[in-house]
Amino acid sequence: MFIILAVLVLALLFGLAGFTIHLLWVIAVILLVIWAFGFLTKSRKRWYRW
Repeated sequence: MFIILAVLVLALLFGLAGFTIHLLWVIAVILLVIWAFGFLTKSRKRWYRW
């Protein structure tokens, strides 16, 4: 019984980790598109500060 419960818990943890990693990739792509848009427009007034 313990082994079945342990396998189910591990499957849940790996499932949540996979979802989190996928979500981070989506956020990274969105930020890349925003950065590329700002880089390509090359406006004189910067919309960000370093």
